[in-house]
Amino acid sequence: MNFQIDHNSRLPLHVQVEDLIRNLLTLPEYANGALLPKEVELANQLGVSRSTIRQAANKLEHEGLLKRKKGVGTTAAPQKVLETSLDHWYSFTQEMKERGIVVNNLFVKAEFVPANPKIALFFNINEGREVLKLSKLKGTDNDPIVYFESYFHPRIGLTKEEDFEIPLYSMLEAKYGVKVVRSSENIKAILASEIASMLQISKNEPVLYRERYVYDPGNRPIEFNVGYYRSDKFTYSIDIKKSS
Repeated sequence: MNFQIDHNSRLPLHVQVEDLIRNLLTLPEYANGALLPKEVELANQLGVSRSTIRQAANKLEHEGLLKRKKGVGTTAAPQKVLETSLDHWYSFTQEMKERGIVVNNLFVKAEFVPANPKIALFFNINEGREVLKLSKLKGTDNDPIVYFESYFHPRIGLTKEEDFEIPLYSMLEAKYGVKVVRSSENIKAILASEIASMLQISKNEPVLYRERYVYDPGNRPIEFNVGYYRSDKFTYSIDIKKSS
């Protein structure tokens, strides 16, 4: 790791120190709780003042990346991970709201696409028939957490002009009389690959991939949904109770 300051750069020294400490925090030993070098050590190593080190550290502490304890030292702050449960499959945004976490739509796009073999089989329609695809990137502020792609059965009659900012299933029931009552899910870990740029991670990082098959009361298919969750910000929980 190139741990040095470019004193000829126009980039302020404290900003360069911030970037160096951010890189330090990605190293396994520091990510696992090891103490970071002391201010005086960093100042001597980088050839800057202790006030410059302190300014950078204050900024990172404010961002929630550093944890400083008097008499002990500075470590990486434990990162909060969002958690969802299988019994909240109907609305990711609503569940986060119940937990006091504000999740926004960072990107929304609706378009008609030809049904691929998997979608055609689930919907029992001809392969290549146009279905509405809804893409959503959700996160906190500008920090993405999960990317969703939903495909809807053509019989519903959804258009690209729907208000997809409101809760989806509430809109389906209120406007189209479509009620969803059940979902079947497949969950596995995969590499981010082509979805990496959308989630602002590297292609080799793991993501939680979930397929969801949604049905109405008559067991008819309504929606095929896939979600790509950042593994560093999200966990899926399952509460299993033993039957009596």
